Amino acid sequence: MSKTRAMMMMGAASLLLSACATPIPSVEVTRFFNAAPTPSGTISVEDAAGSPVQSMEFRTYAAAVGQELQRLGFTEARESAKSQYVARMSFTSSARADAYGNRPPVSVGVGGSTGSYGSGVGVGIGINLGGKPKEMIVSTLSVQIRRRVDNAALWEGRATTQAREGTPAAQPGLAAAKLANALFRDFPGQSGQTMTVK
Repeated sequence: MSKTRAMMMMGAASLLLSACATPIPSVEVTRFFNAAPTPSGTISVEDAAGSPVQSMEFRTYAAAVGQELQRLGFTEARESAKSQYVARMSFTSSARADAYGNRPPVSVGVGGSTGSYGSGVGVGIGINLGGKPKEMIVSTLSVQIRRRVDNAALWEGRATTQAREGTPAAQPGLAAAKLANALFRDFPGQSGQTMTVK
């Protein structure tokens, strides 16, 4: 195999890999606290609503939050009722139409011109063959850290991102990991400020 052909194949492979790379949307993060806890001690992740029923999606988000809390220095409690802190977690995922959601399937344009060489009128018809545009999935993760002994709220934060329906970034697993990582980055963060995390 010639060097030129080998280089061409390597270039084609790198193009394919770059085409497969999934862009991860940015995350908007807001945090509030008066006296954030030092990242140490035992903590458990629980449903903010206190619901005993936990879906697969809840467990996905709870695992992502728990991993970030452990990375900070907390220890996951073996028995949640005996933990020093509790991270009360909630999440939402909803669909909304994007900016082109109300675009008509057919559009007609008419144009005319006059000049020294004559005049003309043109009619153009555009048909949208792409079907209905996919909606944007908006995912939000909210976590509040409380001291269990007196239920005092010590820190809370909210992270929101959006991705087009059907893309990998809209899947719960990827969205949960991205939101949790952004939410706890540079913990405890700046209180009352909204920041964008890439």
